[in-house]
Amino acid sequence: MGDSISAEYGLKRGSGWVQLLSERLRQSHPQIEVVNASISGDTSSGGRARLPALLKRHQPKWLLLELGANDALRGLPLNALRDNLNAMVRSAQQQGARVLLIGIQVPPNYGKRYAQDFAQSFAQVAQDTQVDLVPFLLHGVADVPDALSWFQADRIHPNEAAQPKLLANVWPHLKPLL
Repeated sequence: MGDSISAEYGLKRGSGWVQLLSERLRQSHPQIEVVNASISGDTSSGGRARLPALLKRHQPKWLLLELGANDALRGLPLNALRDNLNAMVRSAQQQGARVLLIGIQVPPNYGKRYAQDFAQSFAQVAQDTQVDLVPFLLHGVADVPDALSWFQADRIHPNEAAQPKLLANVWPHLKPLL
C-alpha cells in the first residue's frame, strides 16, 4: 500500500519495484500473491481510510506500507502522519498481518529541522508498533551525486532504471518476515 512511487507513476506498467518484488516472490515463494493497492497522490489519511476494506477483502499475511511523501508535499502536520501510520500498522497487526513500514525522506529544501522530524516520524512509528523499517526507500537513488539520472523529468518520481534499487532497499527487510 503506497503512493505514486509504488503505483508505477510515469513508468511502463509492470516495471515498478512492486512488480519486481512480485516476480522475485514468484520464484522464491510461489504461493504468495502480491496485491498492489498503491494510488498516486495518496496521503496517509487516504490510506488509513482505504485500509479497512483492503484488509477485509485481501486478508494479507504481510503489509508493506509506503505512505507519507504526499503528506509532506501538502504540508500536512507530522503528528497526523504519525497517527495515521500508527493506526494503519496496528489495524493490520490486529488482522494478523506482519507489517513492513517503508520510510521516505524529504528534499533538503524543506529545511533541516522538518526533514529530521519527518524522517524520525517513520522511526517513531516503527518503534511504537514494533515493526521493521526501511529507513529510506530512495536510498542510492535520491541521495547520490548523480541523483537526477535516477529520476523522471519531474525530478520527483524514480525512473525505470531506479526500480531495482528500490526493491534492493526493501528486500533485506522483507525477506526475514517471510
